[in-house]
Amino acid sequence: MAVLPHFIDVLPSHGRLAQIEFAIDVPEDAARIIPVSSGEGLELPVSQLTKEGLLEALEALGAKGSAGEVTKVVVDGTLFIAVGLGDNDGSHSTDTAVRRAMGAAARALKGTERAVVSADFGVRPVVEGLLLGGYAYDGLKKNEEKDESSLITVVGKEDNHAEFDAAVSICHAVTLARDLVNTPSNLLYPSNYAELARTVGEASGLTVEVLDEKELEAKGFGGITAVGQGSENPPRLVHLTWAPESATTSVALVGKGITFDTGGISLKPASGMEQMVMDMGGSAAVLAATCAAAALNIPVRIDAWMAMAENMPSGSAQRPGDVITHYGGITSEVINTDAEGRLVLADAIARASEDNPDYLIETSTLTGAQMVALGKRTFGVMGSDELRDTIAETARELDEPGWAMPMLEEHDEEIKSAVADIKNTNADRFGGMEFAATYLAKFVGEGIQWAHIDVASPAWNTGGAHGYTPSRATGVPVRTIVDTLTQLAEN
Repeated sequence: MAVLPHFIDVLPSHGRLAQIEFAIDVPEDAARIIPVSSGEGLELPVSQLTKEGLLEALEALGAKGSAGEVTKVVVDGTLFIAVGLGDNDGSHSTDTAVRRAMGAAARALKGTERAVVSADFGVRPVVEGLLLGGYAYDGLKKNEEKDESSLITVVGKEDNHAEFDAAVSICHAVTLARDLVNTPSNLLYPSNYAELARTVGEASGLTVEVLDEKELEAKGFGGITAVGQGSENPPRLVHLTWAPESATTSVALVGKGITFDTGGISLKPASGMEQMVMDMGGSAAVLAATCAAAALNIPVRIDAWMAMAENMPSGSAQRPGDVITHYGGITSEVINTDAEGRLVLADAIARASEDNPDYLIETSTLTGAQMVALGKRTFGVMGSDELRDTIAETARELDEPGWAMPMLEEHDEEIKSAVADIKNTNADRFGGMEFAATYLAKFVGEGIQWAHIDVASPAWNTGGAHGYTPSRATGVPVRTIVDTLTQLAEN
């Protein structure tokens, strides 16, 4: 198993991560990160990293062990960073509590050159919390003073090392997705995004094919072509393949790659439009998850499709009322050009289905209705019952909350158009997330188990950092997809 690298040379700016290493022995002169919990009183874990007198020193400073609380104290010349797990009342799994606590600890390491934490608290949640929680994106600030990253040692037994490497690979995949989504759209548009995907994919051991605008038009990708025709930056479709010899299961991954979404002729309001740099988050997650699968050597064949376009208003842009022909022949009436994501996804899903995979998983920042229904942190999962429920349950176990949502019977009639096979939006604002899933379902091949993951809000954090989640790009749902692929490979 290879460790997926942190791709720091492929973008004009990238997020900073802590340096992390695995060791068997506790390093000297390192600050010690200690998870503590609240119950009837402050509770310390049984760990080789604690010292006599630590509990009393923390209590004297008023530490309670509440979730995310960070207390620093020096005992016998050693700096301890106690981070609260909260009360173990069953509302969160132990892994979730540790992951969130490690995220808080990572942000508290400013000015600390070296720290150590025990693997006894769970190798994966410790690593994910530290790397993902400590992620910081500085962008392109000219004179920004950047803090030196801390070196963190995870101390464990030798048989923990492989789990440590796997966790680092998953974190680097999430970081790749975050970096891509955080990149300003004038620096990330379909043509250079496609070449970046080629560079990263090939470096990860994937086979990469890129279809440009001429090939898309010639092969009948009418949805991608229609969305991209209003922009000076033409569309692309990227096909990534991971094909290990041991694979007995095949999975198609499809991701929405709208590098900027103005809404097109159905123009969005100006307020908040700058956040539409994140509208390619689904494609970033698909790229990152496929690279992680290769690094982890997951024995499943993956064909990943990244549908890329820039949705702009211009004299050449598609109009409301246009009828377009998708890959495979289904026609759509465009009611609203701001419902463009499903148009590009429809083409990619139809093409992916042509290979008759066992499963098809698509993810996208698709509808504002997702956040109306489920809030800012929980994504919706729709599709085939078994795969839908597996993904939603996996997501909740990983603290990337997902919730299974129904396909609505009334939408089967409502999706019909007077001038085309289907229309791209429903007549009112009700059930918009489910209507989009109904639309996409029309392009899934017969007999293929499939799922649609709508991460419109969870992919982008407009608030402050919390737990292991930073502001701006979150990297959701990379971890969920990777773990789902692992489960599917074992079936």
